[in-house]
Parts: sequence; structure tokens; C-alpha cells
Amino acid sequence: MPLPTDPASLAAAVAAGDRRALARAISIVEDHRPGAPEIVAAVYSGAVHGHRVGITGAPGAGKSTLTDRLIAVVRRSGEEVAVLAIDPSSPFSGGAVLGDRVRMQDHVDDPGVFVRSMASRGHLGGLSAAAPKALAVLDAAGFPWLVVETVGVGQDEVEIAGAADTTVVVLNPGWGDGIQAAKAGILEIGDVFVVNKSDRTGADDTVNDLHTMLTMGPQRPWTPPIVKTVAATGEGVDELVDALGRHRAHLAEGGRIEAHRRERRRADLVGALAAELERRARALVAEAAETAAVDDGTLDPWTAAARIAARTSDG
Repeated sequence: MPLPTDPASLAAAVAAGDRRALARAISIVEDHRPGAPEIVAAVYSGAVHGHRVGITGAPGAGKSTLTDRLIAVVRRSGEEVAVLAIDPSSPFSGGAVLGDRVRMQDHVDDPGVFVRSMASRGHLGGLSAAAPKALAVLDAAGFPWLVVETVGVGQDEVEIAGAADTTVVVLNPGWGDGIQAAKAGILEIGDVFVVNKSDRTGADDTVNDLHTMLTMGPQRPWTPPIVKTVAATGEGVDELVDALGRHRAHLAEGGRIEAHRRERRRADLVGALAAELERRARALVAEAAETAAVDDGTLDPWTAAARIAARTSDG
């Protein structure tokens, strides 16, 4: 049966569970093709079907293998899961370097699993600029679990905390020292910490460092658990899923989850408005008389911007 081409019908097919329609809709949204705004508007209801789990950490920490094992455990419970894997961008095509998706090939024939790679395209924060829209489309498909695996991140790239309900920070034995851990921005966003490759020397020291950092930090309504895993063998992944379930139950108490999602929707609005204003700014610069003077260095960008903005506000 051919896929529908109009946005409303495509969105309806996504909601009905059509995986081909889901893949097509995400491609349209990611590439900003004609119909993308209409698709997002059609699937977006504000209702949330799935619990979003963000998997973040440094490159090489084993996030993809851990995600693969996490899928297997969730599927044993009979629940469906969607994965949005944010990959580095190809410097030539701008597309995703499909390293993460390759590691999840064991689930390619499972109709209860949907894995999509998305290029970061230079966007900082470990995500992609199109990720919030893609997550809205995935949520409309009704998956009870949505897993977002970030590009390998550093200390300040913590955008995943705003996009996820539960943020999992993956570390390896020997990661930094106590002072470095206390400074690291990603450790301030973790709801669950995973010390992966814990069969290596130094795993217990890393766990102790994390415990010390959490004890020294501010009081939180939720104390993040620390789970030791060996993703290559699946060791500890059941314990990780249990920790995710406990955090989900914690969020359900006292309206915490809805408060968090209200903040996320507000952040999505700010991001969408910023993107629209940037688009308009580029259009104004392309048409402004001052642009040529800035190009040849006879006018500074700040004076030029002030003149363009003044004309825009007058108009």
C-alpha cells in the first residue's frame, strides 16, 4: 500500500502505528522538507505517551552497546521502544555517521523496536536541532519508551536533561579525579549514573568518587543511584532498568513529571522562536544595504545590526 503524501494523512498513519509512515515523517521533519510544519502540528497534542530516557556520556563510554542491551531488557517485558540515536555528521554529506545504528542491528527484525539515527549537523549539546520535532513524531506513534542517545558529550553539553524525563550519565572506570568530577556539568544532570565496563580496574574507585560528589552536592528530592554494568555482556542492565523504573515512579509523585514536561515545552518554544528569528535575521542581512560595507570591513557588524534592527522595528 503506498504511503500517504499529504501531511494530515501521513500524521494519521503515524498515530495508527505505520512504521513506514513514521520513518517518512521523521525524514521530512529532519530535512525541513515541504509539509514538515504541518506534520508536526498534526501529530502534536501536548499529550505524552512515552517515558523519555536520555543516554549521555563521553565518546567511547559504551552508550550504544548499553542502549542495545537496554532495548533487549525492555522488550522482554513486552513493551515497545523507540530509539533516537544522535550521530556525528559526515563532513561531506552532512548526514549521520551510522555507528550507533550498526550496533543495534540485532533488533532490526523486531516490529516492537524502532531505531532512527539523526545527524547532529554541528548542533552543540549532544543532540540535533531537529530532535525535539522527531521526538514529538515518535511520541505520537505511541511508544511507551523513547530512548535518546546523544553524541559523545563533554562537561557543558547538557541539553539532553531538558529533552528527557530520566537522564542516564554513562562513565568508565578511571574517569577523571574527584575535583574534575565535581566540576563536570554532565554530572549535575544525571538521574541515574552508570559505571560501564566495570570489569576493568578502577570501577570501584569511580563509584566511590561519584558517591562523594553526590554527597557534597546540594540536597535533591531524588538521590541518583549508581549502577555498575558491563554492556558487552549485559551484566547490570537489569539493575539499570530497575533504576529507571524507580525514577519514573518518583516523577509520578506530586506532579513532578508534569512540571518537568511543562518546562520542556517552554524550552522547545524558546528554541523554536530562536530558530525562526535567526532565519529572519539571515534574510534581513541578505537584503540589507549595510551588508556589503560589513563584508569589505568599512562598517562594523554591531552598528550595521543596530541600523537594520531600527528599520525593522520602524516597519
